[in-house]
Amino acid sequence: MQDLIEKLYENYQGADREMLVKAYQYAEKAHENQKRASGEPYFIHPCAVAEILVDLSFDSATIAAALLHDVIEDTSATEDDIRRDFGEEVLFLVSGVTKLEKIKFTSHEEEEAENFRKIFVAMAKDIRVIIIKLADRLHNMRSLNFLSEERQRRMAKETLEIYAPLAGRLGISQIKVELEDLCLKYLDPETYLYLAENIHAKLAERHKFVQTVVAEINEMLKESNIQGEVYGRPKHFYSIYKKMKRQGKTLDQIYDLTAVRVVVPTVDRCYEVLGKIHAKWKPMPHRFKDYIATPKPNMYQSLHTTVVTPFGQPFEIQIRTVEMHRTAEYGIAAHWKYKEQRTESSTLDVKLGWIREVMEWQGNMKNSTEFLESMKTELFSDELLVFTPQGKVISLPVDATPVDFAYAIHSEVGNKCIGAKVNSKIVPINSTLQMGDMVEIITSPNAKGPSWDWLKFVKSSGAKGKIRQFFKKNLKEENARTGKSMLEGEARRRGYDLSDILTEESFTKVAEKLSFSSIDEMYASIGYGAVSVNQVIFKLIDHYKIATPKPIVHDMSKDRNPSGVIVEGMEGLLVRFAGCCSPVPGDEIVGFVSRGRGVVVHRKNCPNIKNEDVNRLLPATWANIDKAYYNANLRICGSDQASILTIVSGIVGEMRLSIMAINGRMDKNKRAVVEITVRLSDKRDMDDLIRKLQADRRIYEVSRMTGV
Repeated sequence: MQDLIEKLYENYQGADREMLVKAYQYAEKAHENQKRASGEPYFIHPCAVAEILVDLSFDSATIAAALLHDVIEDTSATEDDIRRDFGEEVLFLVSGVTKLEKIKFTSHEEEEAENFRKIFVAMAKDIRVIIIKLADRLHNMRSLNFLSEERQRRMAKETLEIYAPLAGRLGISQIKVELEDLCLKYLDPETYLYLAENIHAKLAERHKFVQTVVAEINEMLKESNIQGEVYGRPKHFYSIYKKMKRQGKTLDQIYDLTAVRVVVPTVDRCYEVLGKIHAKWKPMPHRFKDYIATPKPNMYQSLHTTVVTPFGQPFEIQIRTVEMHRTAEYGIAAHWKYKEQRTESSTLDVKLGWIREVMEWQGNMKNSTEFLESMKTELFSDELLVFTPQGKVISLPVDATPVDFAYAIHSEVGNKCIGAKVNSKIVPINSTLQMGDMVEIITSPNAKGPSWDWLKFVKSSGAKGKIRQFFKKNLKEENARTGKSMLEGEARRRGYDLSDILTEESFTKVAEKLSFSSIDEMYASIGYGAVSVNQVIFKLIDHYKIATPKPIVHDMSKDRNPSGVIVEGMEGLLVRFAGCCSPVPGDEIVGFVSRGRGVVVHRKNCPNIKNEDVNRLLPATWANIDKAYYNANLRICGSDQASILTIVSGIVGEMRLSIMAINGRMDKNKRAVVEITVRLSDKRDMDDLIRKLQADRRIYEVSRMTGV
């Protein structure tokens, strides 16, 4: 902590230094009685996070927020306190990193997804939010050994899937490299230990060889009167681990444990040095990459080439300018670290453009888990570089299609796309693009827009989001009709009437969870696929079951005497009918006194009550059943599903009964099985229906569905 104080006094002056000392003292007092899992004072953590960011030369507001990033979440401090003492800017950064504690989640995964989405939304407004979070995660990973093995693995997996690739996308290789190595330590400890013990020895063996290569390149620069710096850089454990896995090699078979880096003043000098190196050593085919002409999405630029020495050992050489080297090491953080070298804000905007794209399509995802999975895909996707006819480079995920390309150009290009040319040849719009393809999109002003089928083959999250956005905006009424129909159908299939389970109160509960502003918006969201029909129907049914004393599935007519069943000693009691056996008038029944749920009426032969305590079973009989309707379930087996459906619908219609739900499948014996729920008034209707179905020779078996 003393080191941090010294760095604050060394790097910040005047009002900035005063605010940071104040933030240091505030956080120290707020966390004074708290301990970490290691037993150390908790205040060590915010100090370590702040020190990481001081080393990256971030501004005073970022460092203050790093010191205070846990006070709202873990102490009695409030947002008003932070606003009053440190201002709106620091409060925004602290709030962006603070977890969503007030919301109750059904799983750890859902909680993490929603927290990450919150951080990403704040990050779109101010990139420093995610920088603080990365520093926070880095220090937590450094001290992970004090947690349980299960928590170690879970946190390491999450870091490797989200935070390390995000640091890479922002170009902050220092943080990315350390996070990846720490993740490997906990996810594959045996391999990590093996690499730690052996790589150092291998590097010592090859040090003389690397120094020889460095000396020869230095001599080459001197002869050509080129100023530059040449040095060897050991590759980090995780990159070696990935190479061993990808190529199926042992450590002894990996020769390029060190990359030789050449840093020169200008781009012209980069290509000049490349030519001289290729003249001296033979380049390996397909191992040259020009990231200067075609930068990576994180704006990384460098020339990469792998050459073979006279000793027969391949090694990688990276050639870049001083400015490129700064960007390669610090990424977006270079904007703050090298203040005298700051580029125009428009250049920073370019570097952060992908974040705004993500925020465009994330708005079409109501489910945070879906957003997080899309982000993982986006961050992990290998890069595919293709060209417009004008020579502009477009970066897409591997296996992307012309439709992905069209939406990467502009939403309207994608929406008006009717065809594509790749390398001047017309291709299907779902064809797979290859590295270096030149793509031309054919559009039409009369195009009606994208097809739902496009979502089956596009690869980029951006394209998927823009397609969904089109359906959301342009087909709102149609989506609402579709969504309502889907919800009504699913409700009927489950034995409910939508008008009964969708009330003002139940919608409010659903809206709180899924952020709907109106019922029409909910219908439309279901219609265009932003949420699934099951996400909504389960919540409506759960609320209905809590709010309603008897289930709607039996749907007694309103003029029915509520005492449809008399339970001995409890005449007149409103009872609930068991869904497992669906008793109907005429069936022999028994009452079961359940804990906290009143009396549940089962058929006497229901297997679910055979093992129950006989003292909780009560005799039951049917009372006034005029004009009452009940649901009963049948299983029908036959030779052909279509035939069964025809037979069932014909007989049910002839008897003037109603089918409430129907479901078909093939069993393990390749027989067609149809399960139906029929509304009827008593057991005589049931017996007649079964008899008529059994009379048809195409039906092998008809039975009441009883039990589970």
